[in-house]
Amino acid sequence: MENHEHHNHDEMDHSKMDHSKMKHKKEDHSKMNHKGGDHSGHNPGHGEHGHDHHKMMIADFRKRFWVTLVLTIPILFFSPMIQDFFGYEFLLPGNPYILFALSTIVYFYGGWPFLKGFWSEIKKGAPGMMTLISMAITVAYVYSSATVFGLEGVDFFWELATLIAIMLVGHWIEMKSVLGASKALQLLVSMMPAEAHRVKGDTIEDIPLEDLLKDDVILVKPGEKVPADGIIVDGSSYLNESMLTGESKPVKKDENDKVIGGSVNGNSTLKVKVEHTGKDSYLNKVIKMVEEAQKTKSKMQNLSDRAAKWLTYIALGIGFGTLAVWLILGFPFVYALERMVTVMVIACPHALGLAIPLVVAISTAVSAQNGLLIRNRTAFEESRKISALLFDKTGTLTKGDFGVTRIESVSETYSSEEILRLSSALEQSSEHPIAVGIIKKVKEDNMTIPKPENFNAITGKGVEANVEGKQVKVVSPGFLRDEKITIPEDAYSDAAETVVFVLIDGKLAGYIALADEIRPESAEAIKVFKKNNIKVLMATGDNERTAKAVSDKLGLDGYYAEVLPHQKVEIVKELESKGEFVAMTGDGVNDAPALAKADVGIAVGSGTDVAAETADIILVNSNPQDIANLILFGKATYNKMIQNLIWATGYNVVAIPLAAGVLYSSGFVLGPAVGAVFMSLSTIIVAINAQLLKRKIGKK
Repeated sequence: MENHEHHNHDEMDHSKMDHSKMKHKKEDHSKMNHKGGDHSGHNPGHGEHGHDHHKMMIADFRKRFWVTLVLTIPILFFSPMIQDFFGYEFLLPGNPYILFALSTIVYFYGGWPFLKGFWSEIKKGAPGMMTLISMAITVAYVYSSATVFGLEGVDFFWELATLIAIMLVGHWIEMKSVLGASKALQLLVSMMPAEAHRVKGDTIEDIPLEDLLKDDVILVKPGEKVPADGIIVDGSSYLNESMLTGESKPVKKDENDKVIGGSVNGNSTLKVKVEHTGKDSYLNKVIKMVEEAQKTKSKMQNLSDRAAKWLTYIALGIGFGTLAVWLILGFPFVYALERMVTVMVIACPHALGLAIPLVVAISTAVSAQNGLLIRNRTAFEESRKISALLFDKTGTLTKGDFGVTRIESVSETYSSEEILRLSSALEQSSEHPIAVGIIKKVKEDNMTIPKPENFNAITGKGVEANVEGKQVKVVSPGFLRDEKITIPEDAYSDAAETVVFVLIDGKLAGYIALADEIRPESAEAIKVFKKNNIKVLMATGDNERTAKAVSDKLGLDGYYAEVLPHQKVEIVKELESKGEFVAMTGDGVNDAPALAKADVGIAVGSGTDVAAETADIILVNSNPQDIANLILFGKATYNKMIQNLIWATGYNVVAIPLAAGVLYSSGFVLGPAVGAVFMSLSTIIVAINAQLLKRKIGKK
């Protein structure tokens, strides 16, 4: 690969990204703490296997719920307390034993997931929700059974049964909403067609996708999904990539353009040479990253785990305290015990267990569908703190599509055509935007490009080679300054042009000016940043004048011109030392150190080389508006987490004292079954609140 840092530009051809050079960002991939039998959303079903496992668990909860419900009806009907309440009497011989038998089935069959969860929590030494539920139902069951066999007191089998039924339905609903979040991943998985049409000579054969090999040529008919990443070898068409990149407009693709597996072909037939299949495909990388991100623990999640643990200890403390206080006050043991059971039932922080994981799962999946790939959860949550955004100019704020605007000769020996022709020899194998611009112009003018010899890159300054016996250099203004060569006064116009200088045999022969169009979306995005009090800065390898022209046009807060790749890290450090929370946006190997150093590294990269190893967040499109969406969505996600945490813990703060009986004197005491209803309700509210996040990131 040629050194694309020549001309001292900070842009980089992403299709040639060399990930081996990139430093791995520190990242906490500690696997999620799967809570024993607690299925409250810590694992949003990874991949096919996770998905099916999740479905089986939902089915299991559903079955246990219906069985429990069917048994709860006769338990309620035969319970003396319910009969008293509704003023009817229906006692069969052996009534307590019937109740005991039905309740035993409910306790062991309906309560099994909770009892199992209790054991795994105790084994790990991390008591949590399952411990609380199990203790509540076990205390209720053991106590009531004791009354059947001679202990003084009233049974509350009916409360045990209703509690288990409500807990099961709460869990069932909760798991369904978690599944909803992992369905977004399944959607991505299902985007690949099942087979491909492989072109073999004059015949076309339909083969299963897994038999497709690299370098196979496939036919993609109008309206079909592209089966693998590849390059168009024949035909041109508009492709809809919205499911992959969030870009709603179909994108025109011609010969030699890359296509992404999973995008939908428009109205023409294409022949595509396969580049990546299966696990190397772009889509697979996206799915993997989304899964990784959903598994990475974020700071908020650690917080919710800690809160659940503390709530367990508090509930146990208050539970036994309640029992002691009511007994000391001289109330019957049965009453004191019921208060204790109620406290333990209500304290189950189910909503808390769901509060964060569900938001995580939904936000990661929704982001992926909108072209934002999150690799580091914590960085995504912290994107709300960004106070300064450092942009790489080319290809982000501008289109990165250079066109030659002027060619000037300052020598009597060489015409402007000759200068263009000789410099094209050095640029023909480069992917650099400037090189591409020069070659495009040569082709438009139907010139033949001469062959270069002894090619050499001058780091950060340009390129040199021998062409037709002459020594030709194409260099940046910085090179001229270093060599004490005077820059012609008319070299720069006021336009946002980039100028490269051509030296032949050590003398300045002329210069070529190129301009790069500003993206129409840039101005809109910058308005959003300003509204959110974020400083927008630009770092570019381009000259001062061009940088200023772009900066003025977009109304930036500042710019750094003629920046060499290694200086970007310095700029990030300098901003951080001033107390800014810095996000760096870049697209190439030369941006990697700065991406790693910034508080939030955002890689913009088209297509398959999306796994820019050093970034925390990757934008599939190079659209600055996506960064605005990212920051707003990061804020919305964080707010949802906080809302859910407040709701989940706030509910307990109010309910536990009521269950303990603080309002006993005014005649209000919260019963176990009502407590359980409220608890499930709080879980459902948290789940619905998390789902509302989907509305926050509209399709662009």
